[in-house]
Amino acid sequence: MEAAKVPQQRSEQLLDAAVRYTEERHWDVCPGTWLEAAEGTERCSCGNAGCASPGAHPTGPDWAGQATGSGAAARRMWSRHPKASILLPTGRSFDAIDVPESAGFLALARMERMGLPLGPVTCSPDRRMFFFVLPGAAAKSNELVRKLGWRAAAIDLVGRGEGHYVTGPPTRVGARGAVQWARRPTPANRWLPDAEELISPLAYACAREAADARARLSRDALS
Repeated sequence: MEAAKVPQQRSEQLLDAAVRYTEERHWDVCPGTWLEAAEGTERCSCGNAGCASPGAHPTGPDWAGQATGSGAAARRMWSRHPKASILLPTGRSFDAIDVPESAGFLALARMERMGLPLGPVTCSPDRRMFFFVLPGAAAKSNELVRKLGWRAAAIDLVGRGEGHYVTGPPTRVGARGAVQWARRPTPANRWLPDAEELISPLAYACAREAADARARLSRDALS
């Protein structure tokens, strides 16, 4: 199956992107940590040398309460910390279905051929893809996958809803690279699909990738 490709990205300032998300999409945004130069390298502003997501996570436990849907407030926040990552809280304007990148691209190509409605889709440097869907997806994704004959945890499909977030482009995650749009927000995808519309191709692609991974492990164990 041919995988979809990430379109060419144009550079954009974090402040401009954060304001645009609030004004054009009416999404809440929250500034997260950022990268700081230190001894010839970059480290997370949290100060943890072993940070798992350098420059791309909340600054504290009250992060959700700091999120704003105001473009003016977003401009003030990122004017104070221009390098702050952009966190987009889920469970408000949208939920996200989080899948492995390899499965996500396979599913994306299939959904495009089927003509299914698609919302924005991000691709993170740690090889995960996030499909934006209507709120409520996280609460029902496990049951939807179960009805298709799989367990969501076993095929690495995760619903992100209230209390979670996705990292918004063009946030950079340490030296790994930047979060990118696999399908960027446009007027055509302003109306998000429901989870039911996408769950079947996503679950199928995740199950296929999980089965391939198990087969590789078996071959490696025998060799």
